[in-house]
Amino acid sequence: MKARVTVTLKAGVLDPQGQAIEGSLKSLGFAGVGAVRQGKVFDLALEGTDESAARSQITEMCDRLLANTVIENYAIEISH
Repeated sequence: MKARVTVTLKAGVLDPQGQAIEGSLKSLGFAGVGAVRQGKVFDLALEGTDESAARSQITEMCDRLLANTVIENYAIEISH
């Protein structure tokens, strides 16, 4: 089983790296790009076939290590 965790900053949290990327895209001539937000993606290979147990385990991973839940949200996608 495979899982992908996408971590993004919560709305209202300043994103200086996203702002820098936005500025760079504009300076490279990419018009019409605005409000860039950066995040991170984790791809996990999991043993077992119980999707419910996997989701529970990944949620704990996110809450304890992969995401700073004070300022970040996360989304979990599981595939077989």
